[in-house]
Amino acid sequence: MKALNFQKTQNRLRNKFLKSGVKMNGPETIFFSDDTKIGKNVIIEPYVVFGKNVRVGNNVTIKSFSHLESCKIENKVELGPYARIRPNTVIKEGSRIGNFVEIKKSTIGKKSKVSHLSYIGDSNIGKSVNIGAGTITCNFDGIKKSKTNIKDNVFIGSNSSLVAPITIDRESVVGAGSVITKNVKKKSLALTRSPQLEVKNYKRKK
Repeated sequence: MKALNFQKTQNRLRNKFLKSGVKMNGPETIFFSDDTKIGKNVIIEPYVVFGKNVRVGNNVTIKSFSHLESCKIENKVELGPYARIRPNTVIKEGSRIGNFVEIKKSTIGKKSKVSHLSYIGDSNIGKSVNIGAGTITCNFDGIKKSKTNIKDNVFIGSNSSLVAPITIDRESVVGAGSVITKNVKKKSLALTRSPQLEVKNYKRKK
């Protein structure tokens, strides 16, 4: 009986959003909550799940296999595929959240990009920030959670670890592969990288 009631509820919600103009490919694979709110000109691809308290603005695209809960997605955002947006997250206008990205308790500023394979937790990210592939905010030290603040127009190179609490000031660059443990001043380059070693005529052991 519960399964039947759930299916009826989902069909009702799907029909409601279809009638309001939401474009859904494979609506039978998309699951909503009773309190889901969706704006105009929104596209939802197959296999998307909306948990409680999700608000989606106008002109948003949500790609397949994404999961959203207790978050706000503003206008002109592109999300997914395979994005997980956890509670207390705000994705501001014009931002892009790509594949295999998890965001928790964070604000992503206007026109910022977190495109690939990243974890952003307990963070405030400014406008026009680029977060490189494989970047993580190290927000938990085993006892408490700490904040990461990234100001406007910052570029974070791929495979970087940002150890909170930390502030990266505006227009700075973090070099790829860095572990950043101290605040970075505005318009600075910060990087941590071991010297590359090369052994000539090296022979592997057999």
